[in-house]
Amino acid sequence: MICNLCPRKCSAERNNTTGKGFCRLPSAPKIARISPHMWEEPPISGTNGSGAVFFSGCTLRCVFCQNFEISAENKGRIITPAKLAEEFKRLEDMGVHNINLVSPTPYVDCIIEALGIYRPGLPIVYNSSGYERVETLKKLDGYIDIYLPDFKYSDNSLARDYSKADNYVEITLSAIKEMLRQTGEAKFGDSGLMLKGVIIRHLVLPNHTKNSLGVLDIIKENFPDTLISLMGQYTPHGEIEKYPRLQRKITAREYEKVRNYLFDLDLDGFAQELSSADERYIPQWDY
Repeated sequence: MICNLCPRKCSAERNNTTGKGFCRLPSAPKIARISPHMWEEPPISGTNGSGAVFFSGCTLRCVFCQNFEISAENKGRIITPAKLAEEFKRLEDMGVHNINLVSPTPYVDCIIEALGIYRPGLPIVYNSSGYERVETLKKLDGYIDIYLPDFKYSDNSLARDYSKADNYVEITLSAIKEMLRQTGEAKFGDSGLMLKGVIIRHLVLPNHTKNSLGVLDIIKENFPDTLISLMGQYTPHGEIEKYPRLQRKITAREYEKVRNYLFDLDLDGFAQELSSADERYIPQWDY
């Protein structure tokens, strides 16, 4: 295939075993882990966990990614769409609340093929960086029930420095608008589990509270009724040797400043505890 699935539009050659371009990924699904996952937002994880499929690679590849072994180093095993469909069924049989596709963008076509083979009777979650092409998201209309996009930056210069991404703010705004068009307002079951909708995630970075306040301003202006998940789990990890400002955890004072602003803007959603900033919450990439 000649790939232009993500906003980078590399026109890279990718086949079942190898790939070029920014992500350097094969076109067939490359998997790092498939397992029930308990550490998503409460209406996603519930009591039985979210059925997380961690795909290898990433179209954003932030320097501070705590999952850099799979996002940057592409650790994982290649499978077929038919095998992916079998894994959906296996997770469903384990009693998870949903099928959670983590960093799925490079494999959208194979995911659609797998869901054509077997569509679980569970919500399908698209858990991504938010840096998405609207044209690619439109392919997923009718397949995805819940979108979990990140909104990482309010400053395009930060996006270039940390993620080598141009026009990040404009691209992510357009992507989330398309996600909301597809899902409509959030819907929950009797048990409080999410059935449909969008939750926008934001990770607070050390020394960058101004960036976080700017992200919340953008969300308030454009998506005032959309749920927000404020994340305090930043753990120094990844490839941050050249970035001194990223080489520590966030402080309680930094997090409180951003969280209070979330409340001041009257945005609804979730706020992580700072105790989540711990390497023991990073999964084992053992698929």
